[in-house]
Amino acid sequence: MSPKEAKPSYPYFNRELSWLAFNRRVLEQAMNKDYPILERMKYLSFVSSNLDEFFEIRVSGLMQQVDSNVSEYAYSDGIGRKDLLKRTLEITQKMVRDEYRCWNMEIVPELGTNGILFKAKGELNEKEMIWAEKYFKDEVYPVLTPLAIDSAHPFPQILNKSLNIIVGLEDETVVEGCKMAIIPVPRILPRVISVGEEVDGKQTYVFLSTIITLFAQTLFPGYPVYSAHPFRITRNNDLYIDEEEMDNLLTEIEEELWKMRKNSPVRLEISKQVNDQVLQSLLKATDLHEDLVYKVDGPINLSRLMSAYGEIDRPDLKFESFTPFLPNSISERSKIFNVIKKEDQLLHHPYESFNPVVDFVKQAARDPLVFAIKQTLYRTSGDSPIVAALKEASLNGKQVTALIELKARFDEANNIEWARQLEEVGVHVVYGLVGLKTHCKCCLIVRRESDGLRRYVHLGTGNYNPKTAKFYTDFSYFTAKKSFTGEVADLFNTLTGFAKSPKFKKLLVAPFNLHDHFIKMIRSEAQNAKAGKPARIIVKVNSLIDTPIINELYEASQAGVKIELIVRGICGLVPNIKGVSERIKVRSILGPYLEHSRLFYFENGEGEPAVFIGSSDWMPRNFYRRIECVFPIENPDLKAKVFDALDFALKDNVAAKLLRSNGSYTPAPKGRGKKEFSSQDHFVKTANLEREKEKDQEPLSPL
Repeated sequence: MSPKEAKPSYPYFNRELSWLAFNRRVLEQAMNKDYPILERMKYLSFVSSNLDEFFEIRVSGLMQQVDSNVSEYAYSDGIGRKDLLKRTLEITQKMVRDEYRCWNMEIVPELGTNGILFKAKGELNEKEMIWAEKYFKDEVYPVLTPLAIDSAHPFPQILNKSLNIIVGLEDETVVEGCKMAIIPVPRILPRVISVGEEVDGKQTYVFLSTIITLFAQTLFPGYPVYSAHPFRITRNNDLYIDEEEMDNLLTEIEEELWKMRKNSPVRLEISKQVNDQVLQSLLKATDLHEDLVYKVDGPINLSRLMSAYGEIDRPDLKFESFTPFLPNSISERSKIFNVIKKEDQLLHHPYESFNPVVDFVKQAARDPLVFAIKQTLYRTSGDSPIVAALKEASLNGKQVTALIELKARFDEANNIEWARQLEEVGVHVVYGLVGLKTHCKCCLIVRRESDGLRRYVHLGTGNYNPKTAKFYTDFSYFTAKKSFTGEVADLFNTLTGFAKSPKFKKLLVAPFNLHDHFIKMIRSEAQNAKAGKPARIIVKVNSLIDTPIINELYEASQAGVKIELIVRGICGLVPNIKGVSERIKVRSILGPYLEHSRLFYFENGEGEPAVFIGSSDWMPRNFYRRIECVFPIENPDLKAKVFDALDFALKDNVAAKLLRSNGSYTPAPKGRGKKEFSSQDHFVKTANLEREKEKDQEPLSPL
């Protein structure tokens, strides 16, 4: 958007600072003493992982803008790029300090009281030291390659986010300081290690960096080790592809992935015990400023705690396990196409099972009446049953088209592998439209039936990933209605062929009609409010930063529309400003499950409310730089199901926090006489009740 399109009189929150406020809320989950301790540890790993991506993409981009003197945008909140970078680094420094304070003062002690001991250097007892030394000699030493740093050996290239140990060696020939060497740690080695066997109900864990620093002397015979400190460098990791200038997108992305491993450094994480000489040598070698140094009081890269979370078998220290409800009507025993032909289906994950989505593709792969499958893939799991089903379908002689988004951030390598595997078995693999990421979630099945060809469609708000479907909240919609399936077919033809301006009546598809239609619906609510008709907007998205949309919401608020926004992460809209946004409330929900569904409700005056769901957040990239699909829910029962998801989210006073006009978040008020209410707990209880109801029913016969 050009600066002229913005309305500078309106206030906006800065995107980077809003994201940092989001990650602060994630950190608060790690500090939440009502959560089981292993769940708190998991949230701490999320904070670290989120910061990695923030530095790789957002901070690196901000640094580039500062270096190239990019002009300010009229619709920003007025913070200059240099000032914004300074504030960003100050906030992240404090966040990292709080992150490690949480680890050292809260997580580690409570884990210890539960028999899970994370030990640092110097805390291992004699028996544990013997075990650690043997582990180092047998499993670690053989794969390490120490790299000297001197006139004959220049400073080595440090790969992005790789673990390294910088070692100072005593040498009488060095007048000042010490000799130095780097020990790169191969990614193949596990970062969190269980030490020996459990003793008296207690199990000890150490980080790999602890073991290497303990026995680093072994790698430098004859040179006493003066110091050994783990460190990690984060680099600019934004994938740049000029699609107009390439012949083969797959090859180009593979080359870019290699280049990204050694792009410009944007952050140095290192042990706080490092001495100044070693630190200055690192800064000089990496061309990093001291503002980008993060001295940590504990293990480097707390995101590695996720592996420990998976390894530690203590259900009593995790959230209570939950099995998603699988309605009999659409279970694996049913013939899913008969079910969908009879009636549209809507599933709310993870409370309702994702299995029918997988079964939809599996049955299509084996059904002799199916002769074509078209599927988009943005992110999927490492052992994806969806990909396996597509391969099986192709081997069974069906025409299979897979539209794979190679530029799905941080999943590029995985998606390249899927593309190659699918092409090997004859699947027609397409990489989407030039200049646009394919983010929509669509699957189209073409089946020959007694009355002719019939199409079946799955549309969703989340990825085709059975693993993340267990803890992401999303919706899946199945239909055989021609008004939907015909347009989904047109959408796939647009993605695989040529279409400058495709026409859609039911579907809202970015970048063609999605943005304009949302603005039209917001304006319609404003007109209804002015006419004294019912006017209300409820929106649930992950991010809201599109300025034209924000401006329309401001104006709808001024017209009298009640607007309730559920925005998990970044929000550029400032609520509760008198005369601008006083009728707008913004809340964020962070709970055991990741709120991921995108839902849209418009009161529509005295008519039937309009309810939409889909793949798109309210960001410029979703409206203009991605293929997104948002679609109406028309069946009254299914529409009520979506509204319930919104309504219960608005009632949440446990996991919800309200955004204030100063950018801070405060807990949702309980209200006098009101009980605590968690929307996620409500849906879990409802799923369990539905399961109990169906338990005593007769087993479903295949349709």
